[in-house]
Amino acid sequence: MPLMKMGPRSDTAAIRKVDGRVAHLFPSFYLVPNRAVAMDRFLFPRWVNRLLVLLGGVAAVGVVYAGTLGGLITDPETLNVGYQPTQPVPFSHALHAGQLRMDCRYCHNTVFDAAHAAVPPTATCINCHSPMGESGQTALAAVRAESDKLKPIHNSWETGQSMNWKRVHNLPEFVYFNHAAHVNSGVSCVSCHGRIDQMEVVYQAKQLSMAWCIECHRDPTPHLRPVEFVTQLDWERSEDDPTGEELKEKHHIHPQVNCAVCHR
Repeated sequence: MPLMKMGPRSDTAAIRKVDGRVAHLFPSFYLVPNRAVAMDRFLFPRWVNRLLVLLGGVAAVGVVYAGTLGGLITDPETLNVGYQPTQPVPFSHALHAGQLRMDCRYCHNTVFDAAHAAVPPTATCINCHSPMGESGQTALAAVRAESDKLKPIHNSWETGQSMNWKRVHNLPEFVYFNHAAHVNSGVSCVSCHGRIDQMEVVYQAKQLSMAWCIECHRDPTPHLRPVEFVTQLDWERSEDDPTGEELKEKHHIHPQVNCAVCHR
């Protein structure tokens, strides 16, 4: 007999007249008041309901995770040019790296060998700024040893507690950046950090966004210089120096732009 779509008021007798095979395949077309009959004709096993709950939980976690990543990406410490936190000691890069022409590697001594440029330990500061002893003498150099500005350094040295330096250029945890790979390829500190040697208080000079990084990876030649001049912040290319294109070919520098390079 021809099948008819049954409305919500259809009775059980009318349903029974329907071919059982078709009703089993298309249960949504037919209203079955009897609960037992309806359960017999349900297409999916009961565990599917639990699966739906699980999928809902996974989706909720995904939303929270995406929101967290979004917050990190847009965090002022990551993107804001001009970000300038207050440090526990008013260390002047303009004085040390500029006027005194101290090499960056004296304090950041792992930059050519490791992924991270080390924040100097207190011992590095004490090499020049040893505190005065009770006898009025110091075991090491005592540059401005009695300055109140250096008290946090001296306290750190005496107590063994690390200085709480505030990181200025702070990439999110999901971004991998290798300092050694860049400086050994001839990318100067200036390219990412700006003219540190002119900053009384260090601030973020570049926008550390993904687009900014990719732009350099696509064309690194403007940022390449001979490796021996990487930490010479006031270096300017002369006619005798190789061009960025020549350095790129000489050192086989071909940066990749696929996701896995920075997101590992």
